[in-house]
Amino acid sequence: MAVPKPPRHGAPTEELREFTRRFVQLGVAIVSLVVLGTAGMALTAGYDVWHSFLRTLDIIATTGAYEPSRDAGAEVIRVLLTILGVGTLFYALVTVTEFFVAGHVAELLAARRMQREMDGLSDHYIICGFGRVGRQVARDLRAAGARYVIVDEDPANREHARDVGVRFITGDASDDATLLQAGIERARAVVACADSDAQNVFITLTAKQLNPALAIIARAAAEEAERKLLRAGASRVISPYKASGAEMARLALHPQVSGVLDVDAEYRMEEIEVTAGCAGAGQRIGDIRGGAYVVGLRRAAGGFQPQPPSETVLEPGDVIMAMGTPRTMDRLEALFAPSATGARAS
Repeated sequence: MAVPKPPRHGAPTEELREFTRRFVQLGVAIVSLVVLGTAGMALTAGYDVWHSFLRTLDIIATTGAYEPSRDAGAEVIRVLLTILGVGTLFYALVTVTEFFVAGHVAELLAARRMQREMDGLSDHYIICGFGRVGRQVARDLRAAGARYVIVDEDPANREHARDVGVRFITGDASDDATLLQAGIERARAVVACADSDAQNVFITLTAKQLNPALAIIARAAAEEAERKLLRAGASRVISPYKASGAEMARLALHPQVSGVLDVDAEYRMEEIEVTAGCAGAGQRIGDIRGGAYVVGLRRAAGGFQPQPPSETVLEPGDVIMAMGTPRTMDRLEALFAPSATGARAS
């Protein structure tokens, strides 16, 4: 199946389309005046076609290069051409002036400049959807120094993107031409974070078809959408509501845990505070870690110690950074819980 070529520039704005429509109408009106005026002059005054054409142009342009005709019919046509011609040219002048004064030329040039920048991008990210999730993704990518393009069909979101000076395409992210315009063939990954699960599925299908080797990270609100996105070709599926709910529940159940990061399906990393009176306080790291790995220690008195020695004694207020399986991490959480009274690990 032939893949459509992307447009070389961004889609014109409504104002630009209106200007083009009006300008075409003006062109048709002027050509009609010239043709009708030429025919009228030839029929009434008896001039040949060429001289009738020249007199018609002279009247419409109000240059006055020719003397008025003595023929009454030709004079009637001259008056009509003068009125209609001057009115048409004045309207054309107003239209062009309005276009320049309103800044549409600058807007069009900016769109072309941005498209040239996107044509030169490679190994970049495409963010499909610029709602709350998309903006957070953009902020994190910008903080990491990554290059990205935003695709969103809501023109209002262009203003948010313009405030931070990012590349923005107004269009449907599930459309082949739009993704090709964003440089999907040269991109590193696509982030499908539209508000609609159905839209994210269509985006994933389209992106996978255009670039099968592309990594696709998709957002899912409903649980059944996760399976559909994975079948559509998503590399990873993130459910913000599920993830935030699980995090809130964990923090409520384990107040000593200040942060959780899922490293893999079988491993997670946590920051766990050594609370006063817990079973792990006063113990050495080597005695309590079990099957977990303690990769860092932030002392209550200040300072950070990467990969602390096994002989390091933990004091209340310290924060350990540990990684392990859910089973080993649950054991550590229990050791440092404020109400933990379990036996000390040997």
